[in-house]
Amino acid sequence: MPLTFDDLLDRARSLAGRGPRAILGIAGGPGAGKSTLAARLVRELNEGGEPWAAQVPMDGFHLADTVLDRLGLRDRKGAPATFDAAGYAALLRRLREDTGEVVYAPGFERVLEQPLAGAIPVEPAARLVVTEGNYLLLPDGAWSRVRPALDEVWFCEIDEAERIRRLVARHEEFGKGHEEAVAWVAGTDQRNADLVAATRDLADLVIQETALGSAP
Repeated sequence: MPLTFDDLLDRARSLAGRGPRAILGIAGGPGAGKSTLAARLVRELNEGGEPWAAQVPMDGFHLADTVLDRLGLRDRKGAPATFDAAGYAALLRRLREDTGEVVYAPGFERVLEQPLAGAIPVEPAARLVVTEGNYLLLPDGAWSRVRPALDEVWFCEIDEAERIRRLVARHEEFGKGHEEAVAWVAGTDQRNADLVAATRDLADLVIQETALGSAP
């Protein structure tokens, strides 16, 4: 029987009961619905009481465009090498260990396509942190430090044509022309998506589109 969103809520609640703070990772390719699922989980877990769940995106660890220009990686933005993977892994460890103080995590501004330092306060009351991103299961380099910091990783999987449609629409929403968006999705984004797809079987749970909600 396919998982429902209520099933996912119950599983997230059970994670939070395992210790002072649990960290749930949500992985999947670009446009698969990771951020939407994470935001909905946190919103509904916090509904009707004191907030006890927080969302921290991997995208806050994008390297700034000025750094990408210096490294010659601007045309590969979104690839594993264009993130501070070691910094992300270090933040996850701190979130697990420093449960008695506010931890400030970086966010990501989609309009500017730039990270924002210290944008997300994770309060001591947060017993569950939901973090989402493409490369949570990547076994290479500093990315290999991410998975051990997570209690579980769920993998979002949707119809490929729908994933591409959503991704093109997102690029257009944030400033790319249609042809430029289609080319970026077919090139840089698709190479990243293929890399992420190869990590699917390392996830604790694979979530099909029926449980993800309607928005990308």
